Parts: sequence; structure tokens; C-alpha cells
Amino acid sequence: MPRIPLVDLAAQYRALGPALEEAARRVLASTRYILGPEVESFEREFAAFCEVPHAIGVANGTDALELALRALQVGPGDEVITVPNTFIATQEAISATGARPVFVDVDPHTRTLDPRLIHPAITPRTRAILPVHLHGHPADMDPILAIARARGLAVLEDAAQAHGARYRGRPVGALGDAACFSFYPGKNLGAAGDAGAVTTARADVAARVRSLRNHGRTQKYLHDEEGRNSRLDELQAALLRVKLPHLAAWNARRRELAARYRAALSPRLALPPPADWAESVHHLFVIELDRRDAIAAALAERGIETGVHYPVPLHLQPASRHLGLPPGRYPVSEASAARMLSLPIYPELDDPTQDSVIRALLELLP
Repeated sequence: MPRIPLVDLAAQYRALGPALEEAARRVLASTRYILGPEVESFEREFAAFCEVPHAIGVANGTDALELALRALQVGPGDEVITVPNTFIATQEAISATGARPVFVDVDPHTRTLDPRLIHPAITPRTRAILPVHLHGHPADMDPILAIARARGLAVLEDAAQAHGARYRGRPVGALGDAACFSFYPGKNLGAAGDAGAVTTARADVAARVRSLRNHGRTQKYLHDEEGRNSRLDELQAALLRVKLPHLAAWNARRRELAARYRAALSPRLALPPPADWAESVHHLFVIELDRRDAIAAALAERGIETGVHYPVPLHLQPASRHLGLPPGRYPVSEASAARMLSLPIYPELDDPTQDSVIRALLELLP
């Protein structure tokens, strides 16, 4: 059996190679390499895609989170409520502002922040809530927003895996005070390197992120505060502009593939569908099963690549020892981390190849 990758960027390049190469040549010929017309155009186009007035391109998704938190007035001594079953960038961004991450467990159905657990986690130091739209599935935002508004807290969406997902018909990226996207190459909308963006309907937040990404600059050689060098590269913006018009169709294909997986595997595995208020974009298709590592190894022997997102919850990472959070504190996140396995899913995956993955997995299940 030919190797089946978890994600196939080569297939995407084969489809879009000439257009991507032309975009790169356009940037090189222009000699406008920093904050030029490609970034400005991509910001307009991505803002329109997310149905918000503002999108600000930054160097990567981690910077997007940190700069957005700073723009929302999160700083030293504050606390930010988030989840432990995500990539460490979410925690890093909070810590980089001088704030402290406060974890709450996730809903057992959606694996996103459980709104019922927010109230006990709020203290006088709480400044913001940071839900993660995990695997492309939106968090349950209305109750999160209601709690935040009642308590005077900001809400920042981590939408790094959810480009184009919708919650009750509204796009993620337009639900909270701001949202953050990563364009890491393997994302639903991926660059040819690191890149990110902040989206927001708030002009004050947009203005501060624009300043912070460019050394706190308000005009040339005038800096209101210390920011950083976190500018979206012109070349990456040009490549993202080529891909953005294809994103809706790519997401639609991911939904088809997810439905095929669910139909074939549901008789043998518990595979809850997306919540009825969510339109997932299936950045990952994640199953949970016993003997996860053994099954992953057996699939690898058959040439099928899988992934684990993420095997160690944040509160149990060595980098989090200072938080003093013991095993067992967040049982849903911990249990799922031990059982989750990501199957191949990408828009270019054809039905016969997916069927090969399904057959191999079913042969390995008890």
C-alpha cells in the first residue's frame, strides 16, 4: 500500500503550484517585502472572509494570541481562563503577558471549554476567557460570552484550527472581542512558513495590535510603547491570497471526508457528531480508542500516518510545574489525551484512499 500521509501539502502544491509561484515572483519583482500591498490586500480579504471589519497580519499564531491579549489589557498579575487540552502556544501567550493561565476542563462531547465550569474559576484577578476552537469545532460561545459580559471580562477566541468554522451561523473570528489565527503550513489555510492574524470588530484592539506588531510604532521612529517585530511577511501574504479563495471548497471536502469516516466507523467506535450549533471545518479528524499507541504503530506499518493532538495536557507539561496542578485535576482532558488519534484528512484525500484507511483501522479494532 502506498504511504498515506496525515496531511498532504505536496498534493496542494501540485494543484496550485503555478499560481503560488507567480505570486512569489510578483513579490520579488516588487521589492516591497515588509508591510506592503500584499499584506494590506490579504488583511482586507481575510477580514471579509471572517465577516469582521479588521484583520491584522502578524508573524505567527502565537504572537497573534499574545498581542491580542495585550491589546485587551491583559498584563502582569492578571488571570486568563482557558483549557488544558490544546497546544502550548495558548499557555505561552498568556504567560508572555505576565498573566497566569487558569485551566478549566472541557465538555466531554465537543472537547472544547465547558461553560458550566467557568464561574468557579473566576477570581478578582480574572481579566479574560480564552476558548479554543479545537480540531476545527467551535466552542459553545453564547454562554461563554454571557458570563464574560456579566463579569466585565474580555473574550479572545483561539481559532488557530478553525478557519471558516461557524457557530450558530456566525463565523468564528467574529464572536468575541478578538480572535487569533495561525497559518502554519498544515492548517486549513496554511502559508509556506509561519504566519498569523488577529481579527476583531473593535477598532481600538485593531489599532493597538497594528502598533504592537511593529515595535509599538504609531508613525515612523515614534513609538508609544515597546512592541515587537511581528509583521506578516509580504511573501506569505501573497501565497495566502492565492489559497484563500479555495478555502470554502477545501472545508466542504473536509466535511465530506469526516462524514464518510463517521458513517464507516460509528458502528465500532463512539464518534459524536459536531454539536447541532456548530459547523466544524475538521482541521483534524480525531477518534478515541483503547490501545491507541499500538493501533497507531500498526497503521504506520501499513503506511498510514496518524497523529496525536495532544498527548500531554498543558497542566502536566514540565513547563507547567510552577502552576502546581496534579494529575486528575482535569479528568476529561486527561482521559481523552490518552485515547485520541488523528486520522488522515485533507482536501485532496480521495475516497478510495480514505477507504484504505478505514479498512485498515477496522481490521485492527477488537
